[in-house]
Amino acid sequence: MKELRVSARNRLPGTVTRVRLGSVMAQVTIRVGRQLVDAVITRESAEELGLKKGDRVAALIKSTEVMVAKEI
Repeated sequence: MKELRVSARNRLPGTVTRVRLGSVMAQVTIRVGRQLVDAVITRESAEELGLKKGDRVAALIKSTEVMVAKEI
C-alpha cells in the first residue's frame, strides 16, 4: 500500500471492530488501544474503502475544537 499524506496531525492507528451500513451513512467502530472510536462516514466511502472487521486503519481527526475533561 502506498503512503497516504494528509494534513491532519491527529492520527490514531487502530483496528476496525464493526462496520454498520445504513442506507446513506455508515458507522465505523475502531479500537485504538483500549478505547473505541466511532466514525460516521458515507456508505459510499465505506464501500469504496472496502472496510471490514479486522482492517488496520487510522482515525484522522481534524477539528476546530477539542474539549478536555478531567475528573475532580
